[in-house]
Amino acid sequence: MAKRGGFPGAMPGNMNNLMKQAQKMQRQMEETTKSLEEKEYKATAGGGAVTVTVSGKKEVTSVKLSQEVVDPDDIEMLEDLIMAATNEAFRQMEEDSSSAMSKLTGGMGGLGGGFPF
Repeated sequence: MAKRGGFPGAMPGNMNNLMKQAQKMQRQMEETTKSLEEKEYKATAGGGAVTVTVSGKKEVTSVKLSQEVVDPDDIEMLEDLIMAATNEAFRQMEEDSSSAMSKLTGGMGGLGGGFPF
């Protein structure tokens, strides 16, 4: 009796189950991505003198400066504080995103999934 399609020795329903699981994971990833994009991440530098807020869409949405940090004779310090707060906010966003996606994929990593093929 000849086998029809599929993988040799595999049960006929296994491929359907695998496809359903993949579709479910894709929906969950889309929902998680949308949820992450709606979040905001806030970081400060200089003891709270500079506050930067970024969105999950990787956009700076707000920069707040305290008056005492605005010194025309020391622009470099202000630039450094803004950069430090912005980088920290993006780091928080990336960490949250990685953690959320890792929960969905079970720590499989990239497309290879850690499989040896």
